[in-house]
Amino acid sequence: MLQNTITSLAADPVFTTITPKTFTTPAAPTLHRVATTRVLQLVNGEHFSGAERVQSHLGRCLPTYGVQADFACVKPGRFATLLDEHGGAWGVCHRTPMLNRFDIRTAWRIAKLVKTEKYDLLHAHTPRTAMLAAIASRIIDVPWVYHVHSPASRDSTRQFTNYANAWIETQSLRKCSHLITVSESLRQDCLSKGVEESRVTVVHNGVPAIRPPRTSTPVPGKTWTIGMVALMRPRKGLEFVLEALSLLAIQGHDVRLRCIGPFENTEYETFINQRISELVVENRVERVGFTSDVPAVLAQLDAMVLPSMFGEGLPMVVLEAMAAGLPVIATRVEGTPEAIRDGIDGLLAQPCNSDSLADAIRTLITGGVDWNTMAESACERHAAHFSDWAMAKRTADVYCKLFAQN
Repeated sequence: MLQNTITSLAADPVFTTITPKTFTTPAAPTLHRVATTRVLQLVNGEHFSGAERVQSHLGRCLPTYGVQADFACVKPGRFATLLDEHGGAWGVCHRTPMLNRFDIRTAWRIAKLVKTEKYDLLHAHTPRTAMLAAIASRIIDVPWVYHVHSPASRDSTRQFTNYANAWIETQSLRKCSHLITVSESLRQDCLSKGVEESRVTVVHNGVPAIRPPRTSTPVPGKTWTIGMVALMRPRKGLEFVLEALSLLAIQGHDVRLRCIGPFENTEYETFINQRISELVVENRVERVGFTSDVPAVLAQLDAMVLPSMFGEGLPMVVLEAMAAGLPVIATRVEGTPEAIRDGIDGLLAQPCNSDSLADAIRTLITGGVDWNTMAESACERHAAHFSDWAMAKRTADVYCKLFAQN
């Protein structure tokens, strides 16, 4: 059935050594392309946050491993616009909008697109695109892969939405050819739901090895600027950082928070504004909107904080901070501890606990751990385990394994 195949590539990507004062992106590994397989990735496409960063890196890196990855956006928005702006370097963007969550007519448009453009495989990334992939796959008889970025049943604070997404995902995955999870914790979650072990592969998220130069390093006891880079939504736990800031201020520590990224909705933004006022930390919080250059903003921080309450698979921004040589203070949620070793590459706090978060921040800003040692360890760990090229190669290997079984 499949006209193209991928030859499994044994060579691992070659990483460029980056010194603290160097700004460089390693070149793609030099590999021989045996054939090109065409994959259509089904995504929502309205935002450009963690999952979309995974998708953009796959679109950019997979051609090195003999895979052309294009996209069908069912909720065209910021990601769809960025795909167009990059002129095909991340893959071609097809707009296949859904009128609502249950608009399955889009599956027929996707099936026609796959047949017309001769795609060999569908790769879905969200519950709604899993539903479409399951239907389109049956119409045109092509295999499909599902990428588990976070646990659908606890992905947000909206319980009905979680229930609906989990139900759609479960029903759709019955005929899924293979599942990719971004962390071991999510693989275990899939196995607990009855998915066969042979049908699940962990492919850790990966990001480019970009380490911008720094003009200075923080000094214990002085003013520290910590940053939170995220699509600000309730499960990200921004309110707990604000409470930690207040606690640290009472103790005499000068810590500033830079919020980088938009709010998901006005309700949460209103809530956060109220908490800032109640905690009297207005002069300690700076707002920065959306940025497409995360490494540049990370280079201006003394540390990064990600106080997620739940629902993380393996946060891309944590990996980007590690690549940038920036210590991370995060919570012990889902796959985050698979990247950050507490006290070595960063510091881990308990979720939904401002006291624990304040303790972790205090440990770093008072010199309880050495900033430079932690920064170097984080950068080295990223290069060894969480590069964009490693992620792309492992994804291509999943495709290869799947094709070998057909």
